[in-house]
Amino acid sequence: MSTFNKKFINHGDRPHLVVFRSNLYISAALIDPATGDTICALSSKKIATKSKPVEKALGTGKALAKQILAKKIDKIVFDRRNYRYHGRVKALADGLREGGLKF
Repeated sequence: MSTFNKKFINHGDRPHLVVFRSNLYISAALIDPATGDTICALSSKKIATKSKPVEKALGTGKALAKQILAKKIDKIVFDRRNYRYHGRVKALADGLREGGLKF
């Protein structure tokens, strides 16, 4: 059993959406808890808009929600790590919810 599985064993078999935030970008990856493999991932670098960082994070969340729903997954665990639920992290979560995901 990998370290990832030991850390998230209490959350059941739902995939985990792990968030990474840098000074310029925000990215998220959906990870399968059983194997530790990445199901899909997206970064705000890929969003080609000239807007504010919070608006980019919202667009990233909506685009990632489309990718996740295409894989027939609608319930996830949102793992924001040590980042506060504020600003870009909150906008990413709002975009995922607007896209149709439940967490």
